[in-house]
Amino acid sequence: MCGVSNGFVILAVLLAYLLGAIPAGAWVARRRGVDIRTVGSGNSGATNVQRTLGWGPGLVVGVFDIVKGALAVWVARRLGLNDSLAALCGLAAVLGHNFNAFNRFRGGKGVATSLGAMLLVDPQSSLAGFVVGFIAIYLTRYVSAGSLIGAVATVVVALSLQKPWWELLILAIISALMFYQHRENIVRLRAGTESRFGQKVAPPAPASAKTIN
Repeated sequence: MCGVSNGFVILAVLLAYLLGAIPAGAWVARRRGVDIRTVGSGNSGATNVQRTLGWGPGLVVGVFDIVKGALAVWVARRLGLNDSLAALCGLAAVLGHNFNAFNRFRGGKGVATSLGAMLLVDPQSSLAGFVVGFIAIYLTRYVSAGSLIGAVATVVVALSLQKPWWELLILAIISALMFYQHRENIVRLRAGTESRFGQKVAPPAPASAKTIN
């Protein structure tokens, strides 16, 4: 255990949550005059931004979301927290992204933020899961299916490598969160109505053109 107080750990976890809550998707969309919450899936993650505004904005949001997940773990380590508590901060960043307290506890689905956090916690398992997920997306053309397959693969690889119990627990929680956030996608996948990779949504109306009731 690292020699830090419980209060210090709580502050570090709160900071990680706030990092995760930085709404990159909403900011990028707003610069284009779009309220990302009202178009496509309504999520502020990179996939919805890409489908709504194109590849450039989508990539910017995706990279930003990966970085904020990784930054939460990196900052925790710089503050002197041990590996398990740093991983907990990574989970807090994912929660901040998924359930943003500044946006009525709405956010994205946590794929990119989870990847960024877990790349610093366990590069081997995370990279393996990323490769499996990428292949699944390439073969199925479904981002949601590939993300879920990649999450499961990460847990399986971590188990096979006999990673510490605390890491397996956090990976399992992150994977469960991903399935929860994709619950509507799972319904659409089963119904055959899920949007495929690269598919555009209807052009959104500028936020400035909408009336506010």
